[in-house]
Amino acid sequence: MVELKKDEIDMLDGKYGKGTQTAMKIQVAIAEAFNAPYMVPISRAHVALSNQEADLWFVEKLVNQGATCRVRPTVNPSFNWKQMKRITTLDPIDEKIVKRTDAAYKKIGALMTYDCTPYLQLNVPKIDDVIAYSESSATPFVNSVYGARTNRESAQSALCAAVTGVVPYYGYLKEENRKGEVLVNVLPEMKSDFDFQLLGYVVPLKIGFKIPVFNFKNKPNKKSFSNASLMNLGAQMNTSGNVAIYHILGFTPEASTLEEAFQSNEVPETIDITQSDLDSVRDKISAPLGKIDFALFGCPHLTFEQIEKVVQIIKGKKLSVPLFIMSSDPTRRLCEQMGLLQEVQNAGGDIISNTCMDQPCWKFLYGKKGVTDSPKCAYYTRRRKMEFVITDLENAAYSALKGEVTDDRYE
Repeated sequence: MVELKKDEIDMLDGKYGKGTQTAMKIQVAIAEAFNAPYMVPISRAHVALSNQEADLWFVEKLVNQGATCRVRPTVNPSFNWKQMKRITTLDPIDEKIVKRTDAAYKKIGALMTYDCTPYLQLNVPKIDDVIAYSESSATPFVNSVYGARTNRESAQSALCAAVTGVVPYYGYLKEENRKGEVLVNVLPEMKSDFDFQLLGYVVPLKIGFKIPVFNFKNKPNKKSFSNASLMNLGAQMNTSGNVAIYHILGFTPEASTLEEAFQSNEVPETIDITQSDLDSVRDKISAPLGKIDFALFGCPHLTFEQIEKVVQIIKGKKLSVPLFIMSSDPTRRLCEQMGLLQEVQNAGGDIISNTCMDQPCWKFLYGKKGVTDSPKCAYYTRRRKMEFVITDLENAAYSALKGEVTDDRYE
C-alpha cells in the first residue's frame, strides 16, 4: 500500500474537489500497480494531447469535475486550424474537436505551447528535477541529456500529475533503474543529424527495450551532438521501440565513465552498430526512390537551425511539389522575424506551427507519396495511407525542388 502524506490524503478524500480526487485516484492506482512506496512532488509536466476523442473525453471529465493544475503543463501539437485553412478544407468535426480540446486544456490551466519539443524552449528542466513528461522524443531527451527524472508518462497520467503535483516514486525516478544495460559501440562516422535518426531506429531492433550506453568509436566532439541529433536519436528509439533513457559515454550527465553509466565495473552486454546496419534499416523502412507529391518535415518539430539549412537550399527557387515544415510557434515567429518564412513561402512552401503530422488536417495528402527526413513521420502516417521516402534533410529539400528523390548516397 502506498504511503500518502496528509495533503495527498486530502486530495484522495475529495477535499480539493471531485476533479483533483479523480486525478489522485489514478495516481494511487499507478503507484499500487508499480509497488511505489510513496509519492514525490514534481516541478514540471508535459502532456501529449492528441485531439482524439478519448483524450478529449478525459480532460473534459476532469474540467467538468472542477480540476485545475497545480503544476501548469506544456502540451503537444494539435493542428493549427487557422493556418491549415489557407492550405486545405478542414472537416468541421475535426475542427470542432480541436477547439473543444483547446478550451478544455486552457480551463484546466495548461500552457498552450502546442510543441513536441518543449525541452528546447519554454519547459526546460534541470539535472535531478523530478518531472512528469509524456511524448516520445521528450522523455528520453530530458532523462538523458538534462539528467532530469521522469517515467514515460501517458497523456492522461501526465495530466493527473499536473493536477495533483505528485507522481508515484518508481521506475526511472529511482537511481538503480537508470543504469545502462547494453554497451552500443557505434562504428560509423556520424556525419549528420540524419545518421542519428537511423541509429535511434536500429538500436531497439537490436537490443529491445534495454537502456543503451552509446560509445561513438570515431570520437566525435561534443559539437557533433546537436540538439537536433539528440532529439532525433530519442524520438526514433521510441518509434521502433520503447526507450525512455539512454547514455552517451563521456557526454550525458550520468555517463562520464563506463563505471558510472553502468553503475558497475561490469558491462552486461555489448553490441556493434555498423554503417551497414544504418543503411539496411533505412532501405527497409523507406519507400522506393522516385517521384514524389509533397515534402513534409518536422517530426519532431524542426529547430531554427534545421529550417535555416532548408532555406539555404530552396531560397530564390521554385519548388516542384508543396513543402510543409512543422515547427513550434516561437520558432515560426523567429523565422518570420529573420525572413526565413517569407523565403519558404516565396518558393511555394510554408511553415506550419503548433501542428503534428499525426493529425487529421493532413487528409488531403492521404494516398500520396512524400519525402521526409523522419522515420517517425513515415511510421505514424502508414495508418493514414501516406507513403514516404526517407532521406537526410538536405537531400529531402533538394528533392522537393526536383519533384523526385534521387539519393546517390544509398545507391
